[in-house]
Amino acid sequence: MKKLISFYAAGQNRFGILHDKGITDLSTKTGYASLRDLIAAGDRDALNASQTADFSEDEVQFLTPVPNADKVLCIGVNYANRNAEYKDDSALPKYPSLFTRTNSSLVGQDQPLMLPPESEQFDYEGEIALVIGKAGRRISQEDAMSHVFGLTLCNEGCVRDWMRHGKFNVTQGKNFDASGSMGPWIVPIEDMPDLSDLSLKTYVNDELRQSDTTANMIFPFAYLISYLSTFMTLLPGDVIVTGTPTGSGARFDPPKYLKDGDVVRVEATGLGVLQNTVRRETV
Repeated sequence: MKKLISFYAAGQNRFGILHDKGITDLSTKTGYASLRDLIAAGDRDALNASQTADFSEDEVQFLTPVPNADKVLCIGVNYANRNAEYKDDSALPKYPSLFTRTNSSLVGQDQPLMLPPESEQFDYEGEIALVIGKAGRRISQEDAMSHVFGLTLCNEGCVRDWMRHGKFNVTQGKNFDASGSMGPWIVPIEDMPDLSDLSLKTYVNDELRQSDTTANMIFPFAYLISYLSTFMTLLPGDVIVTGTPTGSGARFDPPKYLKDGDVVRVEATGLGVLQNTVRRETV
């Protein structure tokens, strides 16, 4: 299984492959400036570079896998029991809920999640994300998965009270700087197990908070790609964050919001573990 990462080391942003020996720096071996450029080129052969260790893990800072993504598209309420969590007796949605995130709202593996001073309602949402590999518009569901380069993990962290500032949007509460994380790596789709039944779990300080499987998604991966591409062109490196199961902090009574020092861990079948520590932001 290949683990493709973007990282900062020796004074510059780089990308490469993480393996047992360390990290192979593909940015110096392939001629591509970023992982997004490699994905756009469709150059799978470049992933077979000699696995020499140019860096060890402790010499690098993990970035989000595609730190220069053109779009980070996030889906809300996409697990069947998540809709029931709202306790409003509503039917399952006919279409996906959608919002976007800025690249600056996300950090990489082991980087701190910043608890903002403006709120005490800082929350977590473990999710699986798709990384687009081939551009497309009005993509059919039958052809959708051929447009996917690989998958990664996301903690789609948010500030709950700021999500309620606007009448029709949640954008404010979803885009505080360094409020969420993504990574630690992209696994190419050909290295993944059956995508229709991936286990997804989120832990806070080793307490299991979220647990579900992609078999319970309201809108499967292929539908999301087809739906989104109806009104926008999906580009290589675009990320689709596909929704979170029940069990985020806001859904407990009383709520279990994140505090300074909390450790959030997201894991899914075939994708490893994304882990970050919450730190209070000082201003």
